[in-house]
Amino acid sequence: MCFHSQQSKSAQTLEKRFDARFEQPQLYVPKIYNGFEHPRTAVITNDKQDTIQLFEWGLIPEWANDKSIQKSTLNARVETLNEKPAFRGSLIRPCLIPADGFFEWQWLDPTGKKKQKYFIHMPNNELYAYAGLWSMWKNGASGETLHTYTIITTEANALMAQIHNTKKRMPIIVNSINEKDWLNNGTLILGNEQLIAEQI
Repeated sequence: MCFHSQQSKSAQTLEKRFDARFEQPQLYVPKIYNGFEHPRTAVITNDKQDTIQLFEWGLIPEWANDKSIQKSTLNARVETLNEKPAFRGSLIRPCLIPADGFFEWQWLDPTGKKKQKYFIHMPNNELYAYAGLWSMWKNGASGETLHTYTIITTEANALMAQIHNTKKRMPIIVNSINEKDWLNNGTLILGNEQLIAEQI
């Protein structure tokens, strides 16, 4: 899965790499993001491809009564996107989530009491983008509109199966030449095979 992601690059670096401009650059904070805290991170959506927006991690579908569903929508399995009510309405809303690494823990014993932490990244720590889906949700009580997203995951490749050795999942990283295709028509070419893992 993917619950801890790093975005350490500057706003200017992101803008140059993705040929887009931050909507609110003053609110962007490079850091390691913990998904369970539902941080606002950089996102590029299908309908505003020249803009980097800040959306909350953990998709809230339009029909949700409150935000409680977020704890279970940080990730979305690519194999079951059409089956899950939380994600079906967002299939027409692909997005890119820029990052330069993520963290995973390898279980060293059957119970998970002993773990080894890994930092997974591209060669030279270069920027990439996860495949995601986004949603716009209106809080019925406050009237606030909240933009949220989920990261799509797939079966682990050979490298990640050794590290994420319990559920054997990994986030989908969009091949850089395929990013516009993903946003425009939902066509995915994975870029996961370039990943490097470091013990930390």
